[in-house]
Amino acid sequence: MPIDLTFIGTGNAFAPTRYWSSFLANDRLLFDAPPTLLPHLKKLRKNPGDIDVIFISHFHGDHYFGLPFLLLEYAELAPRSKDLTIVGPPGIAKRLQSVTDLAFSNVFRKDRGYHLGFIEAEDGKGKDLGACSFEAFEVEHVPNLRAFGYRVTTPDGVIAYSGDTVMCPPLIPLADGADVFVVECSCWGEFCGPHLNPKNILELRERITPRTKFILTHIGGGAVPQTLLDASILVADDLKTITV
Repeated sequence: MPIDLTFIGTGNAFAPTRYWSSFLANDRLLFDAPPTLLPHLKKLRKNPGDIDVIFISHFHGDHYFGLPFLLLEYAELAPRSKDLTIVGPPGIAKRLQSVTDLAFSNVFRKDRGYHLGFIEAEDGKGKDLGACSFEAFEVEHVPNLRAFGYRVTTPDGVIAYSGDTVMCPPLIPLADGADVFVVECSCWGEFCGPHLNPKNILELRERITPRTKFILTHIGGGAVPQTLLDASILVADDLKTITV
């Protein structure tokens, strides 16, 4: 069966015309949760209750500030009964409760009607979650903030996700041999700060098996370099689905 990747957004924190980056795999696996998550799920006519697992790459607001609104939806408008698992950096449960209590004081409660489970990512380790299994890869992003990429195995194929990162050794085993590699590329120039640039993407493309399809996200502004298009690298668009 194919894997449908629906992009909730494809921009970095400063993108002038793109929404913050996030994507949904076959309507059940969510990768990062920006503030625009909930309205975009509704605009796409996606049922938030279908989500089984959420993977959070790191604790920058454009990657997880949408979670309090999702929990509010479950609490007030769309009660769910099936379990929900959130995978994230160490401290994910405490961090989410703190942010949610700040926004909506009565949402993060024990009588929610479903089991909300948390798994702290550990480099090189993973777990079978039923809907999928995963392995976490700790990547390098900014000092004093742990960041993770995820390699997720589903019945329909293997999805690799870089999260936010600079060029670093874990990216090769994270992505090599996967069916699809959703990878950040935060600018089209040479200096992208603590992120990947087009030169890095082309190097990764050369080092990773050709069967792995590359899809770029977490993008800034401007036209896509022709060198990336010539290498058959796809660029995601907001609110669009790519099938692999």
